Amino acid sequence: MLAERIREHAIAWAVAAVDAARIDQINIYHASRAAMRDAVMRLTPAADHLLVDALRLDCEQPQFPIIHGDALSASIAAASILAKVERDRIMCEWDAVFPAYGLASHKGYSTPRHLAALREWGPTPLHRQSFAPVWQNPVPQEVFQFMEDEDVPLEEAAAG
Repeated sequence: MLAERIREHAIAWAVAAVDAARIDQINIYHASRAAMRDAVMRLTPAADHLLVDALRLDCEQPQFPIIHGDALSASIAAASILAKVERDRIMCEWDAVFPAYGLASHKGYSTPRHLAALREWGPTPLHRQSFAPVWQNPVPQEVFQFMEDEDVPLEEAAAG
């Protein structure tokens, strides 16, 4: 698998994610920038220069944005592969929680099966409210039980 080879040969690599609620707050563009910045901050050893796909990050490192960077830079392409593989891995884990959506088979992308599940079952807490098939959906969004338990402190609910 290419992602494994990238991780084995990279001097440093890191991934970071932003959840759906945060994406809804700041939009997908700013959420992508935040996740990339978080990943850069996790690098050990730290990066001394950044090549970034078409945008600038809010960090101290010198950086060079490259339009179509994933097609023009092996480093940007490798980072893109690691990010997608990690996202797909997470979607496979969520598939066990929300099996009706088939997340393991299509990783949450807007496939006909996913859109049909949205229409039938409504959105999950994983879905962005700003995604048109979600905000246009008449079925109420599902919530995790801990979201409804007002008596349980958030730290306790998150610990499971």
